[in-house]
Amino acid sequence: MATDASPKFQQRDLLPVPQPPDYHPVVAVSPAHDGLHFWQFMVAGSIAGTVEHMAMFPVDTIKTQMQALGTCPLRSASIRTALGGILKSEGVSGLYRGIGAMGLGAGPAHAVYFSVYESCKKKFSGGNPNNSAAHAISGVCATVASDAVFTPMDTVKQRLQLSESPYKGVLDCVKRVLKEEGFKAFYASYKTTVLMNAPYTAVHFATYEAAKLGLSGVSPDSASDESIIVHATAGAAAGALAALVTTPLDVVKTQLQCQGICGCDRFKSGSIGDVFRIIVKKDGYRGLMRGWMPRMLFHAPAAAICWSTYEAAKAFFQEHNTVNNSVTA
Repeated sequence: MATDASPKFQQRDLLPVPQPPDYHPVVAVSPAHDGLHFWQFMVAGSIAGTVEHMAMFPVDTIKTQMQALGTCPLRSASIRTALGGILKSEGVSGLYRGIGAMGLGAGPAHAVYFSVYESCKKKFSGGNPNNSAAHAISGVCATVASDAVFTPMDTVKQRLQLSESPYKGVLDCVKRVLKEEGFKAFYASYKTTVLMNAPYTAVHFATYEAAKLGLSGVSPDSASDESIIVHATAGAAAGALAALVTTPLDVVKTQLQCQGICGCDRFKSGSIGDVFRIIVKKDGYRGLMRGWMPRMLFHAPAAAICWSTYEAAKAFFQEHNTVNNSVTA
């Protein structure tokens, strides 16, 4: 038997090893959850963030001017007064001062924001889509990472938004801040920004996921989990609530970013506590809620736009991946 086996297995038609039809020797990069790759979350987030902030920029300008203290114009907390002052002194273009800085910062920051959020949510949720704690923790991780990217451009944006801003544009502002105050000026508010955005994001994501689940449960036929109206409504509710809760820290952030410009107060230290005390001393506790209404008016529709755009972009990539997988199968 041994002498017959050798020539038998040397036949050419028996040498190739048959493989299953779906066998692919090339190792592919495995997609993250939701069937998307990491880079696709980044692109979806970048598109969502850019659309959101560009669309709502005029409201953000009003909020910034209302929060600025010192001898800056528009000390009144009235939205009508702030808007009228901007239109009277600078026209409609005054509502869009600094939008270039927003355009440069929003895309990269939101790409980091959403990709980190999705990665952390996958890791912390343990496969449970209703894990609110995991959503909140993931949101905090996302904001710490994205704020490191966005804070410098946010500082430039807010300085340009001030009425009678001394800067000609984004590049002029960057050059002068570097020359007169040094690189650290771009991150003067980073600590406050993180302390503000961490609870903001925790409230935002937890509310968004809970509201989305609740809306889908109320009317599953007309409001499925993938419905744009569900994402928009849940996003608006989450944005409004989170914005209201964190307004005092946003006021402090604005003060630190705009200090010494256009007559705004300059603080001897970057201590959050010192800024709080100065605001309360000059304007009372109501000063900590300056701009709460335009902040809510900004974040409610902004979050609705952002989440709708983000989920639409995700749906596009999911369909794209499904088509590609069916072709290569």
